[in-house]
Amino acid sequence: MDSHIILIGFMGAGKTTVGKNLARKTGFPLLDTDHLIEEQTGKTVKWIFEAWGEEEFRRLETDVLKTLADRPGDWVLSTGGGLPMKEENRKLLGQAGMVVYLKAEPETVLNRLSRDRNRPLLAGSDRKERVESLMAFRGPVYESGAHVIVKTDGKSPDAISDEIVSALFAKNG
Repeated sequence: MDSHIILIGFMGAGKTTVGKNLARKTGFPLLDTDHLIEEQTGKTVKWIFEAWGEEEFRRLETDVLKTLADRPGDWVLSTGGGLPMKEENRKLLGQAGMVVYLKAEPETVLNRLSRDRNRPLLAGSDRKERVESLMAFRGPVYESGAHVIVKTDGKSPDAISDEIVSALFAKNG
């Protein structure tokens, strides 16, 4: 049986960092939906948002998920923060593997993203208000689509990865 670990959560929750750590620990290849979209289109995520708009980007995310359904072998997938917001995407994720919600508090996210200016959804003046508002809206959706919830605040990527691997072994027996 193939093992697929799918990481969801808000930007700055640790999906990429934990994904790299999980890939190293498990030997599974790491896939990233944003990178797959960039490879497919030859454009950056930022460019797609600016030129084609968020709706087109979200359509591209769904297209990428559909291709993953047929991808054999074990893998870890790091998703974009908005990807699970579409019901169709949550269904595709749930069918593809074990969905892990990396849950972080707004303060943790703000600290991790303090120097990052490449987040289209955080453009503008009041990042704190934007993060808190988006997290309040998205949190329940992430929870509804997850098989496992792992809190990331104050934990190392190693500790988070160990929790996820334990959950995977418990799920697969």
